[in-house]
Amino acid sequence: MRALRSFTVRVRLPLALAPLEELATNLRWSWDERTRDLFRWCDPAGWEAVGHDPVRLISRMTPERLGALASDGAFLAFLQEVSTDLRRYLDTPAWYQSRGTAPCSGIAYFSPEFGIAEAVPQYSGGLGVLAGDHLKAASGLGLPLVGVGLLYRQGYFRQVLSPDGWQTEIYPKLDPHAMAVRPVVDVTVTVQMAEGPVVAQVWRADVGRVRLYLLDSDVEDNDAAGRLLTDRLYGGDNEHRLRQEILLGIGGVRALAAVGEDIAVFHTNEGHAGFLGLERIRRLVTGEGLSFAEAVEASRAGALFTTHTPVPAGIDRFPRSSIEAHFGRWCDECGVSIETLMALGHVPGESPGAPFNMAVMCLRLAGRSNAVSKLHGRVSRSMFAPLWPGIEVNEVPIDSVTNGVHAPTWVSPEIGDVITRAVLPSWDQAEAADWARVDAISDDQLWRAREQGRERLVGVVRTRLRASMAAAGADDLAWCDEALDPRVLTIGWARRFASYKRAPLLLSDPARLVTLLTSADTPVQMVFAGKAHPADDPGKDMIRQMVQFSRKAGVRHRIAFLEDYDIALARAMYQGCDLWLNTPRRPLEACGTSGMKSALNGGLNCSILDGWWDECYNGDNGWAVPSAESYGDPAHRDAVEAASLFDLLERWVVPLFYDRIGGPVPRAWVRRIKGSFRSLGPAVVASRMVREYTERFYDPAAQRSVGLARDGYSRARELAAWKTRVRAAWPGVRVEWVEADGITMDLGAKRQVEAVVVLGSLIPSDVVVQLIHGAVGGNDELTQAEAVEMTPVLTPASLAPAAEVGVTAGATAHATAHSSADSTTEATSWAAGAPASPPDSFVYTGAFACIRSGHYGFTVRVLPSHADLVSPTEMGLAVWA
Repeated sequence: MRALRSFTVRVRLPLALAPLEELATNLRWSWDERTRDLFRWCDPAGWEAVGHDPVRLISRMTPERLGALASDGAFLAFLQEVSTDLRRYLDTPAWYQSRGTAPCSGIAYFSPEFGIAEAVPQYSGGLGVLAGDHLKAASGLGLPLVGVGLLYRQGYFRQVLSPDGWQTEIYPKLDPHAMAVRPVVDVTVTVQMAEGPVVAQVWRADVGRVRLYLLDSDVEDNDAAGRLLTDRLYGGDNEHRLRQEILLGIGGVRALAAVGEDIAVFHTNEGHAGFLGLERIRRLVTGEGLSFAEAVEASRAGALFTTHTPVPAGIDRFPRSSIEAHFGRWCDECGVSIETLMALGHVPGESPGAPFNMAVMCLRLAGRSNAVSKLHGRVSRSMFAPLWPGIEVNEVPIDSVTNGVHAPTWVSPEIGDVITRAVLPSWDQAEAADWARVDAISDDQLWRAREQGRERLVGVVRTRLRASMAAAGADDLAWCDEALDPRVLTIGWARRFASYKRAPLLLSDPARLVTLLTSADTPVQMVFAGKAHPADDPGKDMIRQMVQFSRKAGVRHRIAFLEDYDIALARAMYQGCDLWLNTPRRPLEACGTSGMKSALNGGLNCSILDGWWDECYNGDNGWAVPSAESYGDPAHRDAVEAASLFDLLERWVVPLFYDRIGGPVPRAWVRRIKGSFRSLGPAVVASRMVREYTERFYDPAAQRSVGLARDGYSRARELAAWKTRVRAAWPGVRVEWVEADGITMDLGAKRQVEAVVVLGSLIPSDVVVQLIHGAVGGNDELTQAEAVEMTPVLTPASLAPAAEVGVTAGATAHATAHSSADSTTEATSWAAGAPASPPDSFVYTGAFACIRSGHYGFTVRVLPSHADLVSPTEMGLAVWA
């Protein structure tokens, strides 16, 4: 029978235990070991039974147990210590407050998922875990940052394997009242969609100092379809995804206003929340009286977009009919046509009826954009180059900030203690010089800490294997209790099962793999985990292959696939694996952070040079698997790279691990661990990542946003008008003539160049003219090119000083600084070889030094120039000689 009504029964804590509630509901417990120790003390068996979830732990504690704790003096003293420490953490100024620069009012970080802890299952994988680590690092650094996402009542799916290893998905109903979130009282938001309005309740989670707001449509004000809008993460069809993204972006901006958050910078983590830009534009048009173009400039000043997608197929795209249905009212309010809206998400060169591209819209509505590793930055600039048709690919305005991981969340207590003593107590914020002290760590001490992590992982594997095999109906379970060996080299691979990630790469040569696993003297054991997207049958088939191989009697004690991968299992694997394997097809891994977490635990990386490893591998901190990108046939490429990986393992990795000359500790392996710590420790932590975002993006975006909003958005209005004028005039801009003396130069000598530039209706202050120089390659292309700004000197129409024809004050000062003799010389030099030029042209001069011998060259280009442009290439306009 079904209940007519349901409700949540809460435990009322004794007054002496009241601090437990704040400690349980602030997710700082997910990375603070002392807080977890406190809850473990409450009920050791219950702590394990609830999966390390303090809220659930408290809810199942009996009045008798609560009474016993309330009268336990030792427990109460520890409770007071931990509670005081939380309050000190929340109240003490941190890095952001100590910088001596003006702080911005607030930063909003939008993401479709947040992986904070396994107890709050609102994540699917890497994107969400990165978002969670971003919030945690922002909390530790004291940033005025808030998160915005959706509260999914079924979260992401739980993975269950059929007897033959095929992934099936189950979606348990989540009760937010039983999680570390609480409703924001009397705050709801309403978003108009094609089918009608959708109302969302706003929930709040505390992540240390950071507030995370989550929108939930499962409320009585909605119809059945509306209530199901926030049912599952990445669930439903394309239309369902579109409606979720409308709620996230538009509803998220409204939620921040409703709870009173003062936000200067809006950071969009991937394109799923991109519609926030449209809501910010609408609010400026309807609330501030700006035109659409003015609102675009005002809003994009404080907008940052981070792309995580290295292939066009990974971008959300929605048909025109859906955009028209949902955004007709928006167009009316903003005073624009549907064509204007569609143009925001249109890729040049595509047909007019092409789907609306979310990443393209985000790039157009963000003043700053970035990829998530240096290699991904190069891939992204190439992939999105059509949006800036006049700009060289390497100058496409997409920067990069390499991802990082929140060390306290992922590092084992044993390794954490070792690093704390050697580096700094706050080692996750340490500099490279501090990390150099890891060389002083005792080899024996470091190796014992590594062994403890491996022993713990073996226990987790045995427990999970037994549960999994029992659930699948297996009769023979005894072998599960002897699976893996805590003394054997342990290799880990865990991430989403997608074709390009190639989890089964080593299965391409099963005989060679069996030999590796079952060696009598130097055995290897492997642990695999991960989920495939519910609609990805090839990914599911890879899981099936791995599972079936791992269950073979001859190898099942040496290789395991663990189902239902989550943060808890990931943590155990990072802490216990000696070698972390990553085998994507380069360059399809945008960044990848699992190897970073392993490295901070003393694991060594063995990876294709893709994502973060491409920039961080130095030859001594792990191993690089050669990539056979030149092979066009994927199967041939996979075979070649698998053979290279086997060679690395057999010839270098395995012998180094088992080199125990002089005792039980593999000294050479430990030296490599220390080298990994030295080079990767300061590079892969999330505090480094968030500091980069702050100094390179958040601070300048906040300053620009505030500046453009002053005096009734006067600067935003002026910038919009200027862009309109420049775009209209740009077809009339050209480089008429370029001249320089001589065909050979001495190394180090300076070369003077003159150019005549026709500006049409523009003036020199509207543009920057650059002299681009560098070595010349085989196809006459400039390599390692550098740019020198050229100076307007004369107008060829009259050979008069530039000031006489409306050149800017700076150019006038430069021209009048020359003696009359110098001016005459320059005029004569120009006049001797220059063709007749129209009166709207200007002479520019510049010089460069020839710093490399050999074939050298130069050219001249013109770009728009304005004080409020983030980059001179942002408009995609350029004229070349």
